[in-house]
Amino acid sequence: MTTPTFVALPERVGQITATNINGLQRGYLSDQPRAVAALARLRRGAGKDVRQVPDLWGLIDTGPLHDPTYEGGLPPREDDLARAEDAVHVALTLWALHQQSRGTGMHRTDRKDAPAGLGSAVRRLMPKGDIDETILKRLVRAGHAPDLPSLAQRLREIVLLLRREDIPLDYALLAGQLCHWQRPGGRDDVRRAWGRSFHAYRPAKDSEPDPGAPAGSTPATGPASDSDTTKDAS
Repeated sequence: MTTPTFVALPERVGQITATNINGLQRGYLSDQPRAVAALARLRRGAGKDVRQVPDLWGLIDTGPLHDPTYEGGLPPREDDLARAEDAVHVALTLWALHQQSRGTGMHRTDRKDAPAGLGSAVRRLMPKGDIDETILKRLVRAGHAPDLPSLAQRLREIVLLLRREDIPLDYALLAGQLCHWQRPGGRDDVRRAWGRSFHAYRPAKDSEPDPGAPAGSTPATGPASDSDTTKDAS
């Protein structure tokens, strides 16, 4: 008899987020009208409470959250389910904002040889060998947000900076962290993970390509705004 495998809720949240993003990202980069329109809708929810944007309720598939392959083999409780849905919503909408007008995928899986966690991404915004205190304060402020809506808004500010520099982020990892962040004691764990990611990142030497850069990318210039005049500037 095969023993069932139970998946912790933050891990399930990450899986669902990756599944939602991967298809949309491929479609967007292929200029498929349906994907471009979906990103425009998702982007309008970035930094907002999910209850403020009912237009997105049918756009993000969170159905697998109800499957009983959860810690203990039972479906998640109502409060855990709400936290999980909110985490997926925040991650998807931030990714859509990040992906706007970019020619390469801004969601990329975090790897040891090519880190893409939030701390590493923020560190890549800084000059090599130097710490930009202004940017660092944005990460610290995010870590000390009083609630999820405030955290989503502070992450939105960081995402705009990452988009300007074509720096990708692992949104599946972020979604799982956002889910755990809402649990008792979770904030300290997530802050620790972001800090560890920040301090562990090592810039590539001048003679080597940056392992965290998306393939074929060219750094973008201009202010960190969300009003690009391209196909999806709406």
